[in-house]
Amino acid sequence: MSSFLSLRFLFLRSSTAVSSVLTGLLQTFVFARVLSPEQFSLFVLVGALGFTLLLCDLGATKILFVRLRQHHLDQSKEDSVAAQTSAIVTLYIGLALLGAVVCFFVMSWLRPDGWLESLQFALFFVFTALNLAWFALRNVAVAVDQYVYFEGLEVTRRFLTIAATAAMLVFLPVTVFLILINLMWVVVLVLCIRRLKTQGALTMTGLLGQMQHLRHFWHENGRMLLRSSIFSLSEIYIYNFPYFFVPAFYGLGAPTIILDTAFKVFRGGSVAYSAACDVALPRQTQAFKERDVPALIRSTLIALGLCAVPTIGASLILLIAGKQLFAFLLGPAAVMPDVVPILILLLVANMVQMVALSLLVHTGFFKEIARTAPVIVVAMTIGTLFAFVAKVSIVDYMWIYAIIYSCGALIFFWLAWCGPIHTARHNTLHAGWKQTHAAE
Repeated sequence: MSSFLSLRFLFLRSSTAVSSVLTGLLQTFVFARVLSPEQFSLFVLVGALGFTLLLCDLGATKILFVRLRQHHLDQSKEDSVAAQTSAIVTLYIGLALLGAVVCFFVMSWLRPDGWLESLQFALFFVFTALNLAWFALRNVAVAVDQYVYFEGLEVTRRFLTIAATAAMLVFLPVTVFLILINLMWVVVLVLCIRRLKTQGALTMTGLLGQMQHLRHFWHENGRMLLRSSIFSLSEIYIYNFPYFFVPAFYGLGAPTIILDTAFKVFRGGSVAYSAACDVALPRQTQAFKERDVPALIRSTLIALGLCAVPTIGASLILLIAGKQLFAFLLGPAAVMPDVVPILILLLVANMVQMVALSLLVHTGFFKEIARTAPVIVVAMTIGTLFAFVAKVSIVDYMWIYAIIYSCGALIFFWLAWCGPIHTARHNTLHAGWKQTHAAE
């Protein structure tokens, strides 16, 4: 790997990030006009439940990334990790489909006369829940240097989803839209799995064989899985708990829509930062393995610099035209309060945290993360309880959330400096990488 980043990958990953943000904002714009406020807020809740399925990963994907990446850099032909990866991807797809069935029956029970609406909620659930399997496949693709092919599939799916979403304003019924976007999932999943199989990153076996590989994975990586699961559970809680607290405390309709719109901007930043970190990731992991400190620091600074571009751009847009933008997006569904300073603080904190966590996770520092994440969860919970007891406004609650989140970001930044960079500087191999050797 002679260069610090692939320009083609940078273009594709940037396109994916932009299209992801556009998808979220356009979805808000369209749903605000084709659905009632109650239906809109219910779709928000169902989507949040679908993303919550990421809880089931428990950090397993990142453990597999560390092991696959090491095998790839060592040019190892051993395929037990590939078989375990295949079993986990299959499990995640099955969980998404099972969750959609459960969603359909629950909504049918709650709304006996609305079976078509229940079907729509189930389709939307599986559309969001399949991100669990796609997240695993993205990490596999990066681990074996197939990130360009993966991003080609992803950017194509994203822009087709944008086109289908926009079509709802003109002629496309909601149900047909939901069927189409799930068919897109089927196509890209099949193509991606086939490509990764040819690269030796996936090895398909029968159902009994996959169950056996899952057991082996839990047995070989139990300690790392426990640590990574603490972080994963904490992260899901931090990002998704407001979606359940706000409807329960402030009500459905406008409050839930306001939160969702603000979080689309906030999480849109996460998508952009993830893209920037992914661009630097192959060089970072190689530099860490070789204990090349200058290259490790340089590639991390590249990731931070790339993240700064969307942060500055989004902050300027929010400062100059935030009020007009939110009024355009929401239309008659809700009136957005002044949350621009909150969003800018969240975007900056998210940028710092994503760069730090990407380096920590992909170099195997699960123990250090596992010690810190629960502290932030406790702080978030205390902040939420304070908001409940004091009966603060939704804007004040979002301020509490943003301040606690920012403090957590600073802690992770400090951990990244004292962890991977300090370890590489002292020419030692971290236990996370050692354990993958021991597991073999």
